[in-house]
Amino acid sequence: MPFDVTHFNADQALALARKTFEIEAAAVSTLISRVGPEFAQAVRIMLGCQGRVVVMGMGKSGHIGRKIAATLASTGTAAMFVHPGEASHGDLGMIKSVDVVLAVSNSGESAEFAVILPVLSRQGVPLVAITGGLQSTLAQHAQVTLDSSVAVEACPLNLAPTASTTAQLAIGDALAVALLDARGFKQDDFARSHPGGALGRKLLTHVSDVMRSGTQVPSVGLHASFSELMREMSIKGLGASAVVDSHGQVSGIFTDGDLRRLVETGVDLRSLKASDVMYPNPRTVAADALAVVAVALMEQHSITSVLVVDAAGKLCGALNSNDLLRAKVI
Repeated sequence: MPFDVTHFNADQALALARKTFEIEAAAVSTLISRVGPEFAQAVRIMLGCQGRVVVMGMGKSGHIGRKIAATLASTGTAAMFVHPGEASHGDLGMIKSVDVVLAVSNSGESAEFAVILPVLSRQGVPLVAITGGLQSTLAQHAQVTLDSSVAVEACPLNLAPTASTTAQLAIGDALAVALLDARGFKQDDFARSHPGGALGRKLLTHVSDVMRSGTQVPSVGLHASFSELMREMSIKGLGASAVVDSHGQVSGIFTDGDLRRLVETGVDLRSLKASDVMYPNPRTVAADALAVVAVALMEQHSITSVLVVDAAGKLCGALNSNDLLRAKVI
C-alpha cells in the first residue's frame, strides 16, 4: 500500500537524518583510536601479495566489499570481488595460494564464510578480516583482524546495517590509501586506470592528440600578401594564421582580433604583407606537451589559439579553445 504522505513528518525526517550523521560519524571516529600494528600488518600482507586481493562479503557487507575491491584496483592493487556463496559452488577455483583474501562481515559468522574458511586455510591463502565479531569464526581463521564493530546502528530499530557498513567502508578506504602510498602510486598512475575520466584526459592527453596538423594548419610566408593571409585564415577556420620563414620556423601570428584592430586604424590593407601585420614571436607550445599546458597558456595570456612546434621549433600544428573543448580537456 502507498504511504499516505499527509502523515509525513518533515521535522522527524530531518531529526533522523542528523542523528544518522552523528552516529555514523562517531562510528568512523572510533576507528582512529583502534588503528594499530594489526593495520600495518594487513597492509604488509597485501603489499606482499603475488596475485590479487580477493575481497569477499555477504549482503550489505558484500556491497561494501565490491566498492573496496574497485577502489583497490583503481589505486594500484590488483583486486577482484568473489561472492562467498558462489565460492562454495565453484568460484573458489578463482582463488590461488598467491592471492590474499580480504573478508568483510559484520558478525563474522556468515554461514557462507563458514563453509569456505577451512578450504582457504588448507590452501594456505592469507586471510585479512574486517569484522565486528572479534571472537567470531572469521576472526579465528584470519591472520589479521581489523575491528569494525560499532556501538549502535543508525537504523532506529538497530537492525539495518548502516553505521557498521560505514565503518567497513572507511577501513577499506584506509587500506587503499596506505597501499597506494606504499607503492608510490602517483597521479599519472591513477590517470592510466581512469582514461575515460576528467583526470585521465588531463594527464594523458597530449597536444599532438588534439591539434590540427598538415593542411589543416593555417600558415603563410613572411612575404605573403594581405589578401593571401585573409584567404588562408578563412579557409582553415582557426581564427588565426601562423607566419613562417623559409625554414618553417614560426615568425609570428595574425588573429581575428589583430584584424579588427588593424581595420580601426584606417590603413590601406591591400599594400600590406604578412610580415607587416603579424604579432612577432608568438606564444607556442610543444607537440609533446600535455594538452593542459596549452590550456594554461591560453588562460594566462588571454588567447584563444596557439601554434604548435616540434622539437626543432618548426611549425607542426595549431589548436584553439574549441579543439580542447571537444577533447574534454577543458
